[in-house]
Amino acid sequence: MMQKMLKRVDRSLGFVEDWSLFIAVAVALLVAMANVVLRKLTPISLYWSDEVVKKVIFFTTYIGCSAAVRKRALIRIDALPQMVKGLKKPLTAFSHLAVLIFAVFMVRYGWTMTVSAWNDPFARTATLEIPEWFFYAVLPLMGVMLILRTLLVLIEDWRGLPAE
Repeated sequence: MMQKMLKRVDRSLGFVEDWSLFIAVAVALLVAMANVVLRKLTPISLYWSDEVVKKVIFFTTYIGCSAAVRKRALIRIDALPQMVKGLKKPLTAFSHLAVLIFAVFMVRYGWTMTVSAWNDPFARTATLEIPEWFFYAVLPLMGVMLILRTLLVLIEDWRGLPAE
């Protein structure tokens, strides 16, 4: 029962990560390519394309953190555990704890920033006039996803399940 629920959460997070990252990068790529083509072939330039690309980089950086935990690809100390085998489990646990602490900060402060931008009617992007709270909302969302993903990895580690 518990195993099925964990698999469902894992698949759901994976679906959100993969598709949101795919769509965001595809949009940025299409907008950037359209801007280059238009600028080279016509006197038209999409003045807002840089803003779209910057916001996509912001989005993919934070949502990509969750995907990196899934793939066990976050930056961590791995030279020391290779030299001293007994340090692998404690350093892995420390790494997971550090990620969880970071994720809690992202939820707390990301929520505060989102609410602050929500309450500020002038907090809009420079060219597209999109409310900034929309982008700040990625921070607590990423924090929650990071917490769930890290807990799933911790459970895999404790149970001795192979990393996928």
